[in-house]
Amino acid sequence: MSLQSLALIENWPVPTAAAAVVRADGTVLGTHGPVDHRFPLASVTKPLAAYAVLVAYEEGAIELDEPAGPAGSTVRHLLAHTSGLAFDEHRVMSAPGERRLYSNAGFEVLGDHVAKATDIRFFEYARQAVLEPLGMASTALDGSPAKDGVSTVADLVRFAAEVQAPRLLDPRTVAEAMTVQYPGTKGVLPGYGHQNPNDWGLGLEIRGAKSPHWTGRSSSPRTFGHFGQSGTFLWVDPDAGVACVALTDRAFGPWAIEAWTPFTDAVLAEVRG
Repeated sequence: MSLQSLALIENWPVPTAAAAVVRADGTVLGTHGPVDHRFPLASVTKPLAAYAVLVAYEEGAIELDEPAGPAGSTVRHLLAHTSGLAFDEHRVMSAPGERRLYSNAGFEVLGDHVAKATDIRFFEYARQAVLEPLGMASTALDGSPAKDGVSTVADLVRFAAEVQAPRLLDPRTVAEAMTVQYPGTKGVLPGYGHQNPNDWGLGLEIRGAKSPHWTGRSSSPRTFGHFGQSGTFLWVDPDAGVACVALTDRAFGPWAIEAWTPFTDAVLAEVRG
C-alpha cells in the first residue's frame, strides 16, 4: 500500500521535503521524497532526547522526581516544560509547575543532568541508548538536546514505530510520557499562540483540545509528538494506529500553518478509509 496523500508534499513551497507513515509494527504504509536525506530537526530533537532521558531513568541513573534545574524543579518539570526556565536562556520566569513555559534551556539542563549522572556526554549517551539500538545510523544529537539533532525520514520512521510499540523502554514508561503532566497548565505553543490548557507529556506535546494546532482537525486528542522550527514534524495518533514524519529544509512559518493540517487530515482519511 502506498499512500497517495503523501504526494501533497509536492505542493509545499519548500526546496526539499520527505514524508512517511508507519504503523506500530514497523509496517511503512507509504513514503514520498528523499527519505535518506539528512535534515536539521530543530525541536523534533526533543522527543529523541526525552527518550534517552527515560532510558537513563529506567537504568536507575536518574529519578523523574529528583531535583534538576531551578530551585524546586525536577527532571519531570524539565521534560514537561514546567520548570519555570525561560525559552532560550537560563533565567527563571516562574515557580516550577505553575506555567507551561516552553524551554530549550530546560532540555539543555536535562542533557547536562543526565551526562553528570551517567558520566557520559549526553549526545553519546543518546546514541548508545536510543539511536544505535534502533538502527538510526544517519541520526546525530550533537550540540543542544533541545534543537541540534539531524536525521532522516527513514531513521525517524524507526523511532516512530518504537514509540508506538516500545522495546527500549517499558510500555508503562512510554504511557506516562504520553500522559498529560501538570494538567490544566496554561502556556504558549510556539507559532500557535496561547493555549488553555497547553497539554504536554514527558518531552512529547499532546494535542488535547488545542486550537489552532499543527496536526489535523481529525487528529485524535491523544495525538502526541513535536514540530520543529526547521519545518519538521513527527506525530503519533494512537487512535488511528499510525505515526507520520515530515521533514523539510524551509523554516517553519505561515506556509507550514497552511499546509500541515490539510496534509495530516488527508493522511488520516486515507489510512482510515
